[in-house]
Amino acid sequence: MHIYPNERVALFIDGANLYSTARALDMEIDYKAMRTYFVKKARLIRAYYYTAIFEDQDYSPLRPLVDWLDYNGFTMVTKPVKEFTDDNGHRKLKGNMDIEIAVNMLKMSKSIDHAILFSGDGDFRSLVEEVQRDGTRVTVISSNSTRPSMIADELRRQADQFIDLKQLMGTFGKPAKRGTNDDAKEGHVAENLDI
Repeated sequence: MHIYPNERVALFIDGANLYSTARALDMEIDYKAMRTYFVKKARLIRAYYYTAIFEDQDYSPLRPLVDWLDYNGFTMVTKPVKEFTDDNGHRKLKGNMDIEIAVNMLKMSKSIDHAILFSGDGDFRSLVEEVQRDGTRVTVISSNSTRPSMIADELRRQADQFIDLKQLMGTFGKPAKRGTNDDAKEGHVAENLDI
C-alpha cells in the first residue's frame, strides 16, 4: 500500500462489509495491529468504525468489540438495527451505514490527504469521485479474490488505489481460528442486514 510518511490519513471502516469480506477470506482482523500500521505509515488523523448494533438485547455479542475499539483510538459511529417485516411476511433487519460514512468522509476530505475506505460497496463510487475532486487520494480495501467478488467493479476503478484485503494477511489480518463461533465473537449480522 502506498502511503506517504507525512500524509494526513483517515480510515473509514464499514464494519459489516469488512467483517463479511474477512470472513469470505477466512481471515480475522487485528484492529490493534491495523491502527498501529497506519500510525507508523502516516499521520493518522481519525479511524472511524461504522456498525449497526442491537440495542434492545440484554447482551449484544458486538458490544465488546465496539467498546474495545472505542477505548483504543477508533471513533465509533453506531446506530440501532431496525427490524421490519417485508411484503412477504419475512422478518428483515436493516442497519445500513452508507450515509454516515459519506457525511464523515466529505467533511474530513478537506483536512486529510488520503482517505482509506474499507468497503466494496459500489454505492460509494460517487462519494470517492467527489472526495477526489477535493484533492484527496482514496484507497479502497476489499477483495476481488473471493467468489463472488466483494468489491464492486465501479468502485475499484474509481479508487486511486485498490488493495485486496487478502494481501494484508500478516499485516493486520490472520487466518481465522477453526472451531470458534466467529459470528458470536464478532457479533455482526451482515448476512441478514441490508448492507
